[in-house]
Amino acid sequence: MNMRRDGGPEPEDTAELGAPLDLLLTRAAGGLRHRVGPSTSTAKLLVGLAARPRPVARRAGALAAELGRVALGVSDVAPGPRDRRFADPAWSTNPMLRRTLQAYLATSSAAREIVEQAGLDPHDATRVRAGVSNLIDALAPSNNPVLNPEALRAIVDTAGTHFLRGARNLVRDMAEPPRVPRMVEPDAFVVGETVAATPGQVVARTPQYELIRYTPTTTSVREYPLVIVPPVINKYYVVDMAPGRSLVEYLVGEGHQVFVMSWRNPDVRHASWGLDVYGTAVLEALTTARSLTRAPRALVHAFCSGGIIASMALAHLAAGGGLDTVAGLGLSVAVLDQQDTGLTGELLTPAAAEAAVRASAARGYLDGRALAEVFAWLRPNDLVWNYWVSSYLLGRSPAPFDVLFWNADTTRMTAALHRGFVEIARDNALTRPGGATLLGTPVDLAAVTVDSYVTAGVTDHICPWQACYRSTDLLGGSSRFVLSSAGHVASIVNPPSSTKASFWTAAETPVAAEDWHRDAERVQGSWWPDLSRWLHARSGDEVDAPTESGNAEYPVLEPAPGTYVHTT
Repeated sequence: MNMRRDGGPEPEDTAELGAPLDLLLTRAAGGLRHRVGPSTSTAKLLVGLAARPRPVARRAGALAAELGRVALGVSDVAPGPRDRRFADPAWSTNPMLRRTLQAYLATSSAAREIVEQAGLDPHDATRVRAGVSNLIDALAPSNNPVLNPEALRAIVDTAGTHFLRGARNLVRDMAEPPRVPRMVEPDAFVVGETVAATPGQVVARTPQYELIRYTPTTTSVREYPLVIVPPVINKYYVVDMAPGRSLVEYLVGEGHQVFVMSWRNPDVRHASWGLDVYGTAVLEALTTARSLTRAPRALVHAFCSGGIIASMALAHLAAGGGLDTVAGLGLSVAVLDQQDTGLTGELLTPAAAEAAVRASAARGYLDGRALAEVFAWLRPNDLVWNYWVSSYLLGRSPAPFDVLFWNADTTRMTAALHRGFVEIARDNALTRPGGATLLGTPVDLAAVTVDSYVTAGVTDHICPWQACYRSTDLLGGSSRFVLSSAGHVASIVNPPSSTKASFWTAAETPVAAEDWHRDAERVQGSWWPDLSRWLHARSGDEVDAPTESGNAEYPVLEPAPGTYVHTT
């Protein structure tokens, strides 16, 4: 691994830090001790270092020399320009703080390099790197209340009351899962008013989901409806964030007939709901949307874990001759091919997968709060220590942010669905015809011959974009791949109003992601308009906008966002 002088990985190495959905599901079910406790990999590290005394001694000598230069004030070690932890001028102007920071950076770099010299196999090296990285992040002097210059100045500014507020925040956050610093206040937004606020009606309700039909805002709409399948982790409104940042609101304004599935938050009573149950739900939603719009076909766009379910459902349709009812498939931040997906290839061992499945089976579900904890510790500087400083050292309340509000609005996953996802990942089952089944049908993704629109985020640490790209080769139809200049959720919440948004795309989708990236062109702005154009070309004729949301078979039940989104 290439290293910067500040001890961090070079940009090309960031893919190794990805942790796809299957690994998150495995770690979340394993409990805190399983995720952070000592492992055999630690012992192998010590043995490996003992067997290589000369390289270790050379690196220790180099560190000692660098620390000597730090003490003399002549070291040129400095944090990276994008490292916000040490942006305060005091880290460079105060002699004591500067030396403390330089000693930390030099030691961090040495620790990372020593791990690389231990001769570990890929599995153990990945585990040790992750542990060392988390330890290094935790020991940053910016996290220390007696070293952080902003916290020290706050003593004067607040007469020390910020420490009292910080202590209160710490006790509150550690009292219940996910036991990480609060990133947003629970009352920062109101579901149905400031998020999930696009006007619509619930037109169907089953034990698994509610189907929301959104009210047109244009005089004409496209003939074929679009059914959005959200993730089964967290609530559906990742596609209906605050007004002006809502994908649903945008697509409705573009003249599309939009339906969204709002999954129920399951509990122990629903432990047996597996892939067959959720696949049936997707098929039912497509049938309902076609019935309400009197359209012969519908399009489906699925996100993250919902993409796995939707793809398998369409493969089931294809096997039964029913794919002609689907006009196109969209997949966003969804991984169907689990090969070479960063950490998962090393950490998702058969034993770990089976232990995770047993743990969720014993409870009846996978707790979404445990998943939120794992998610946070995958990016500790951004999602843990940043808020540690702000909330505990400075006593501040977090700023309202709709994405973080959604992220904190966790849901459970049924034990049977958890097992299905983990088994698919462990066996990479969707890459082989018949490797998995849905409703008794062997799944063959190559039989899904409708056009597909596949998106990913260039900095996504859950679903690496190269893994998302491989769906274009698995699916049988013509594909368009779009790479957003953002991470997992930010690549979805990517409104045209964003001045920072951009994306890459190309005319063709060759087998290798690297070949696609070489030919791709960067486009300034959001990918949402590109998606809308793609949908328009496959959504049939323009028809008059409907004046009623329901019909005799599917009457309106209540206004959006419905009931299930409020279930805790």
